[in-house]
Order: sequence, then structure tokens, then C-alpha cells
Amino acid sequence: MQEIDQRDRELLGTLQSEIPLVSTPFALIGQAIDMSEKEVIKRIERLKREGLLRQLAAQFDARALGYRSCLVAAKVDPERIDDAAAAINAHPGVTQNYRRNNDFNLWFTIAVSPTSHLGLEKTIEILGDEAGCDTVRALPTLKQFKGNSDADEPHGDADFAPLTPAEIESVRLLQRDLPLQPRPFEAMARTNGVAADELLAAAKSLLKRGYIRRYGAVVAARKTGFGASAMGVWVVPAANVETVGAKMSQNKAVSHCYLRPVYDDWPYNLYTIVHGRSVDECESIINDIAIDTGVDEKQALYPTREYKKARINLFSAEADEWETARGGSRAASAAS
Repeated sequence: MQEIDQRDRELLGTLQSEIPLVSTPFALIGQAIDMSEKEVIKRIERLKREGLLRQLAAQFDARALGYRSCLVAAKVDPERIDDAAAAINAHPGVTQNYRRNNDFNLWFTIAVSPTSHLGLEKTIEILGDEAGCDTVRALPTLKQFKGNSDADEPHGDADFAPLTPAEIESVRLLQRDLPLQPRPFEAMARTNGVAADELLAAAKSLLKRGYIRRYGAVVAARKTGFGASAMGVWVVPAANVETVGAKMSQNKAVSHCYLRPVYDDWPYNLYTIVHGRSVDECESIINDIAIDTGVDEKQALYPTREYKKARINLFSAEADEWETARGGSRAASAAS
């Protein structure tokens, strides 16, 4: 692997900040950092080839687009958990799926679009049936104390103006990797029956309205030195949730903190994700949090197998096909 130089760093910084929504973005980027268009493209190609740069694309706020999402915990016979995970992973909206060290041994995140005719709750029900889960518990975020809002964890329903069919098609295109050509939006539009100027106009509009968070580079995650993570689940009295949630969020080892609903067989309402160099360090952090907050009833859940981790493909044809197949078959069975 070639060592990156100062020019690479300047280019990466510019790409991460913003890719201009113009017909010749690489030329404009080159002007800003005194680099030719040809060299900009050549360096991007190398940075991608070496795994330092993953994608040049729009980063969407899925919640603003009308997506609904939920964390789900399921109990599955351990002897057939791999088959259950495969059935759940078949849904294109499943972005994460892990086996964890608990009776609730399968944990996944599912997102559905605003055009879904099944809806989030029905989709979860169908997934539970198809996977043969013994118990399924939907755990939507009721309040976020710490962490980034993204497609996998929107907290509650957001008001949104439905997109037009043309805008939905633009979303489908803009989430894709930008072609490394002098006029990349023309190349993207040409193969999809959309005019380049219409695509750029839609991108600018979606960015201005907050549907696109930014249009820029996605770089490879850096190694942080943390080799373990734990989901700490806590039983916190309702009257203390605000105070305890705020206090837990102040711990530097906590990256996310959420309030979720409880069930008769699952009393845990506060969730913290902690990171450490080892399982022992994660245990120590969670124990320190318990001492600091006075919350004793807790569990630490660890991923023992990763079944799926993927970015969501917004408004995908595959998701529509999945829904059509299930909706049609269930309507037919109901009518018989």
C-alpha cells in the first residue's frame, strides 16, 4: 500500500467536507487545492483501491425521508438460529443482525420506507413468523440521550413532506457511488433515464431541505484500539430516567444511550453501548456506571456472531419485491 502524502490528506479533507453539486465537481475540487482534474480522479481511484476511501455519495437523513426503523430482540431455538438469521437478513431493510449472549439471542435492526404498504409493525411480525422466532420484541427508540441519529435508529416518527416519484428516483441514484469521470452526474443520469441538470437540481433541493445531510466522501473506519463492545441494558425507574440517562451519557466510554419500551419478560428500559479494549474492560465500565448511578439491575449483552451489517439501500426495488411477495401471499391466504 502506498503511503498517503500531504496532497492525499488535502484531497481527503475536501472530499469529506463537501463534493460540489456541479457538472464538473472534480475540476472544481482541483481548483480549490491546486490540483488538476485528472490528478484528482487518479488519486481518488488509488485511495479507493487501497481501501482508504469507500464511497462518494449523498448521506441521507432516512428519518427525514419518512423511513421508520426499530431495534428488535428475538428468542430463537439456538439449534436453528443460523437459519432464522438468514430468513431475517432476506429483508433488504435489515441493516444489522447479531447473535447475543442472552435468551433473547437474535438482535436486528429493520427499516421500512414511507411507501411501505405493510408498515413497520407488520413487517416485524412477518419476519418473526418466517424466522420461526419463539418471541419477538420491538424496541423502538423512545428517547435518545447520546448518539447519532441515522437510518438504523430514528427516535420516533418525524413530520415529512412525501417525495415526488422524480425525487425518489433521484434518491436512488444519489446514494450510489459517484462515477470517477469528468462529468460524473451526466454518466449517472445517462444510464437511468434522468437528465443530468434535473438530477443536480434535485440534489441541491434535497440538500437544502435537509433530506441530504451532506454530499461527500465516506472514508474507511479507523482502527480505534477498542476490541470489544457491550450493550448495557438497565432497569431504571421512570421517575429517574432523565437524570440517569443524562449521567450515563456523560461517560466517555458510552457512545450511545437510548430509552426503549419494556415488556413483562423484558424489563430493561435504558440502553448504553460501551466500548473497551476487552470484554473485561467493558464489564468494568458497566460496573462503574452502576456504581455512579446507583442502578443495580442490569445486564451486559455481547455480540457472539455478526450475521449482517450493511448500509440501507433507500427506496430499493428489492424491498418492494419483498413486500409484494408477502402482502400478496397473505392476502390470498386470508381470502381462502
